Amino acid sequence: MERPSRQRQQERDTERESDETETLSCPECKSTEIVTDADQELVCEDCGLVLDEQNIDRGPEWRAFNHSERQSKSRVGAPITETMHDKGLTTTIDWKDKDAYGRSLSSEKRSQMHRLRKWQERIRTKDAGERNLQFALSEIDRMASALGVPRSVREVASVIYRRALNEDLIRGRSIEGVSTAALYAACRQEGIPRSLDEVADVSRVPQKEIGRTYRYISQELGLELKPVDPKQFVPRFASALQLSEEVQSKATEIIDVSAEQGLLSGKSPTGFAAAAIYAASLLCNEKKTQREVADVAQVTEVTIRNRYQEQIEAMGFR
Repeated sequence: MERPSRQRQQERDTERESDETETLSCPECKSTEIVTDADQELVCEDCGLVLDEQNIDRGPEWRAFNHSERQSKSRVGAPITETMHDKGLTTTIDWKDKDAYGRSLSSEKRSQMHRLRKWQERIRTKDAGERNLQFALSEIDRMASALGVPRSVREVASVIYRRALNEDLIRGRSIEGVSTAALYAACRQEGIPRSLDEVADVSRVPQKEIGRTYRYISQELGLELKPVDPKQFVPRFASALQLSEEVQSKATEIIDVSAEQGLLSGKSPTGFAAAAIYAASLLCNEKKTQREVADVAQVTEVTIRNRYQEQIEAMGFR
């Protein structure tokens, strides 16, 4: 009961201070434009006269003059994250057997810290749901690291998996399959170009199961996911093939022209992007073989040849 009363008292103090500031006027220029500056002083905005310099400073007791100094002096903890089952709010005992001064612990202290660390890991998960979440989020983190996606994608994937767990969509399906599908959905939602084949390579479940689970959770959770744009794959494929900016621009142009004619419908975006890069490399005299492009894009040479013929005819070269 103490916290709400303290909060109401702070609100009343703030309202009273704001009312006093509104009714104050400057004795020099009679202006009512009285503001509170960074040093918590009441100052006339027109003439600069300091009216009150005894206000309580509710900020920290230390001063900082740049961002790095402010970060080093701050005593708050890490921000809440969705990538941990407890959102990072519980205590973690470090694995290093050293004290605050960096000195090694004795054998007795080391065994004691080992027991404490083990019990800490056990009590962090109180039921089967949290154990499920802990394993799934660790899988998402592992696969995201292997794919090289940014941290924002991991956060979105963790939120999608939490929603699936709350909606009881995990029942009858493997944890690895749902976590992989959540990661693939997060990549599409954040606009990070990762194909289903690439996600399946770092997963422990077959590609068919990932696709089936992805379609199920996206439908049940109402995820509004747009079709994958082949142009998103062009910079990554071109960089892996060490092609110039001119080739990338030409490949993007080929995709735009062929997509306007309806050739993209029903086609794999990775194969479409790979064929556009192959065609652009020929047009810009930076020839790459179909095998080289197919290995980077993880598609077959037959796919590249078929899409290449369609795109060349759409560009009017044949």
